[in-house]
Amino acid sequence: MNEPGKRPKHVEQHEAIDVSDFVYAATGARVRRLTLPDGSHWFPAVDVCKELGHTNSRKALADHVPDEHREMLETVTGGYGLSIPAGRGWRRDLHVISLQGLILLVNACTKPACAPFKQWVAEVIETVQREGYYSLDEAEVQSPEPGAPIAYAMPEQVAEAIVRLEAHNLQLDEELADGQRESIALHKETLALQREVLAAQQGTLAVQQATLAVQQAMVRAMERIADRIDSLVLDRRPPQAHLTAPPTTETVLAGWRQRLSVTEDVWTVAVVIAPVLVEQGELREPLESIAARTGLSVHRVNECLRLLRKHACIRSRGGTEDGAPVYVLHQD
Repeated sequence: MNEPGKRPKHVEQHEAIDVSDFVYAATGARVRRLTLPDGSHWFPAVDVCKELGHTNSRKALADHVPDEHREMLETVTGGYGLSIPAGRGWRRDLHVISLQGLILLVNACTKPACAPFKQWVAEVIETVQREGYYSLDEAEVQSPEPGAPIAYAMPEQVAEAIVRLEAHNLQLDEELADGQRESIALHKETLALQREVLAAQQGTLAVQQATLAVQQAMVRAMERIADRIDSLVLDRRPPQAHLTAPPTTETVLAGWRQRLSVTEDVWTVAVVIAPVLVEQGELREPLESIAARTGLSVHRVNECLRLLRKHACIRSRGGTEDGAPVYVLHQD
């Protein structure tokens, strides 16, 4: 018999909010994580401090993180007989902090990207003080499997923080692409000047003519490479579908890409459901089937579909007799 208040070891643990999304919303970055058999999460202190702008990680830990929420990696893994993770700078003497320690460092930083998360934490505390508890809203679509854990909707502040951070990353990608295009244009101008110089050098000695021929071949090859790079950069821009043309999988995905900034998981689900919506007019596939095709959890698939609905990519049309949700394309 299990002791009162303790979770049986054989019971599968279920997180109401995906820890990766939780940490991303809190820190504005993907941070290395070590998850122990008891379900607790530990993070390299140097990674967290770097992302939050704490220049002196040792002082930040001493000022904001109590001893019970920080340890040496060797101590944490040794308690479960685990070996030190290989690669990526994992060391025995690496300082790691618990999830509570991470939240304490977030609350102590002034990084603007952390503001929505800190406001949500304040809201949770105020709600607990006022009402005695705080609970997440249940997701609109639940797994029909008997005994399946309840899926919860991600808090609005956390979800919006993730969307804003992804949008910021996409903006950086666009700025990088603009810089690449400017570099290609400058490179083409340089190639044009080189061609003029080569043309002016024609008529010199035979050795010079042979050298010029080699240089001209190199210039033509560089032009083809530059044109190809330019084409690849421009091809990244989503195609504009004709107003009267019926939707295709490509135009639907391009429209979704313009409509919202998506995480890798959301895009994985979008790529799977878009062909079905275009070819069959609606999606009647159970969440478990989509999870199996994408490699994601049923809970994560449900969150991805919720974000696609929120940003008017798809809309709900009830459910099937088996309890599976029915979705159709959102028509503007």
